[in-house]
Amino acid sequence: MDVVIGADHAGYELKQKMHTKLTDAGYTVVDVGAYAYEATDDYPDSAEAVARAVVAGKAAKGILFCGSGVGASIAANKVKGARACLCHDIYSAVQGVEHDDMNILALGGKIVGEALAWKLIVGFLGAQFDRDERFVRRLDKVIALETE
Repeated sequence: MDVVIGADHAGYELKQKMHTKLTDAGYTVVDVGAYAYEATDDYPDSAEAVARAVVAGKAAKGILFCGSGVGASIAANKVKGARACLCHDIYSAVQGVEHDDMNILALGGKIVGEALAWKLIVGFLGAQFDRDERFVRRLDKVIALETE
């Protein structure tokens, strides 16, 4: 599976650690930056890059890292077709994919440690959308909101 990752300065260190773990686990990683710690960078830039890559099909799923994960998820969700969610617990990281077809996981580099981040990522990447009628119906309603 191809996975796109991106971070601002506050998520940079965690992104780098997860990049290594993802590669070691056999994932193809598309890194859209930051490529170095830059205290003045802005989370909307990395969020947009990850969201656009996922929506364009350059990767099946994306992972965003910023300080809290909040700003990155807000920014990513402005891109039509992006369904980014901030998840700091396993249930949400998995259920967000299974029930809501979440395609981008946002993590707070100042909130979660390396071990929990990896567990969240493994759960997120391993989950698949449940095509049960009720979940498809709800997803269709969410997608319809993008056309208003």
